[in-house]
Amino acid sequence: MTTERMPEPTAGLATEPTADRAAELTAQPPTAERAAEPTAGLATEPTADPAAGPATAPTTGLAAVPSGKPAPVTYWLSHAWLGTHVEPDVVLEVSGGRIAGVRTGVEAPPPGAIVLRGLTLPGLANAHSHAFHRALRSTVQVGSGTFWTWRETMYQVASRLTPDTYYDLARAVYAEMALAGITAVGEFHYLHHAPGGVPYDNPNAMGEALIAAAREAGIRITLLDTAYLAAGFGRRPNRYEQPDRHQLRFSDTTADAWAERAGLLKGDENTLIGAAVHSVRAVPADQLATVAQWAEQRGAPLHVHLSEQTAENDACLAAHGRTPTRLLADHGVLGPRTTGVHNTHLTGEDIELIGSTATGTCMCPTTERDLADGIGPAVALQRAGSPLSLGSDSHAVIDLFEEARAMELNERLRTRTRGHWTAAALLRAASADGHAALGRPDAGVLEPGAPADLVTVALDSVRTAGPVPRLAAETAVFAASAADVRHTVVAGRHLVRDGHHASVDDVPGALARAIAALHH
Repeated sequence: MTTERMPEPTAGLATEPTADRAAELTAQPPTAERAAEPTAGLATEPTADPAAGPATAPTTGLAAVPSGKPAPVTYWLSHAWLGTHVEPDVVLEVSGGRIAGVRTGVEAPPPGAIVLRGLTLPGLANAHSHAFHRALRSTVQVGSGTFWTWRETMYQVASRLTPDTYYDLARAVYAEMALAGITAVGEFHYLHHAPGGVPYDNPNAMGEALIAAAREAGIRITLLDTAYLAAGFGRRPNRYEQPDRHQLRFSDTTADAWAERAGLLKGDENTLIGAAVHSVRAVPADQLATVAQWAEQRGAPLHVHLSEQTAENDACLAAHGRTPTRLLADHGVLGPRTTGVHNTHLTGEDIELIGSTATGTCMCPTTERDLADGIGPAVALQRAGSPLSLGSDSHAVIDLFEEARAMELNERLRTRTRGHWTAAALLRAASADGHAALGRPDAGVLEPGAPADLVTVALDSVRTAGPVPRLAAETAVFAASAADVRHTVVAGRHLVRDGHHASVDDVPGALARAIAALHH
């Protein structure tokens, strides 16, 4: 199977347009406000009334220089979240794709500045994604069942994917993420081989399809190449079941073979390569250390599905006489570069092990409730020392604001007490701590030196209108949705303007076509 339809990688951050692409963007209808350039030496007022609501678009979208690198650009933010509070009238100077300066108290947009009206936040990090699960949306809501019956439907979709169709689907899914304010995704990737487990001529054709898809959709990706070697625990201690016919596509047969293939993947400014243990049921205990050492040698992030289901816990106890968390700890998997995804059904000792090793926790509340997994002990984990991040996982919805508030609201239901996290803490989980979990600890803040990745949330929609601006963070977390994202900026590039993606013209249509191709 070839991947000729996918664009070839380019050096550096491949989210800046070519000259032809810049011309195409310039020719599009205006979609974002730009402060007027000075005439006759005098600075003029912005082209739109600051009180007039949504901005009127500029005729030029992305500033670009002939080298293809992002040109310096200035953004004026009507309101910005600066980590502790909402600040009005903020100027961000951007150079080389990073924030070069932050100025407050600038009441009018400087001439030529791009105006972002609403609440501007650091770009959001989707720390756990299975892109192809987006094709399951609604399909799996017919009838009843459990995680395990849902998994059978998932296997059917996985069996139909090729590098080309995966590229088409992932490009559309990542564009949907961009429209939701997500500027970086952690793709937990285990669909490696052709049906029957036969490697493609390019053994990383599927992973490279995902990398190309993220590049074309304009968001950053951490490809978490996943070791998935077994179908589950065997009936005898320390024995594992062989992959079934669906899982053959996932398996490299051994951790050493996985490491050899994964080592061929290359990152760039838009792409980081990390590792993942699918779960303790899918990687034999005596091979866990191989995956952990691969990540350690590269300083790469390492993720693992952990205790999502009580059945997995029971099987692990039967096979090894210990919990999944203890098994991971005993084989060197836990640590500050590791993130446990879900961490739902844990003992007190498990929580202490995770916290004391500074292992992160990625909560995926919309998926956990969709699959009837349960509510994880996020408060206890954070108190024990585990940083929290968020992911949309199976993409029942793609909305990091919903994930953030769901984590708080789930805890309210469980404890019948309100206010476990502030809006500030929930925004940090959706941004800075999520980026750190994906190997970008400098991202997720609006500070000089940080990547110029931004998302602007409308404060004048039917969901967000009314509250005073100083409560805009609370409005974003507890009232806004992905539909309220007005602008998304990645590396200084204005990727989404007034809700329209700059390079994927028809995101709903792209999703519909890619999903239909898998169901026919």
